[in-house]
Amino acid sequence: MESIYPSDMPKPAGHYSPAIVHNGLVYVSGQLPLDLTTRVPFTGAIEGQTELALMNVEAVLKAGGSDLKHVLQMTIYVSEMEHWRAVNDTYAVVMGDHRPSRAIVPVKELHFGTQIEIQAIAAVKE
Repeated sequence: MESIYPSDMPKPAGHYSPAIVHNGLVYVSGQLPLDLTTRVPFTGAIEGQTELALMNVEAVLKAGGSDLKHVLQMTIYVSEMEHWRAVNDTYAVVMGDHRPSRAIVPVKELHFGTQIEIQAIAAVKE
């Protein structure tokens, strides 16, 4: 088991790893729409938040030897189910033809006032 700490990301403030690689899989902790270098949250339109959270998932996946095309499953937490269509449309553009299994879970609120958090499980590229 290997903890992944991408070199271009600050270490998490909480007691967790951005990802764990184990038995050919990368388990990515929930990623918020934050600027990776400053850790400043983006709280603009949900489409921008979705794209940034997915890019952060991708950055962690790359550090773990994977990418978005190798995602097996994603869990998306949204603060309001009214965002579902906009999240889904943005997700479809970013993910392209790749369609991993997915769940969208409504939650009361997310850290820093963001409206989305995304976690993933992916296969390590061979």
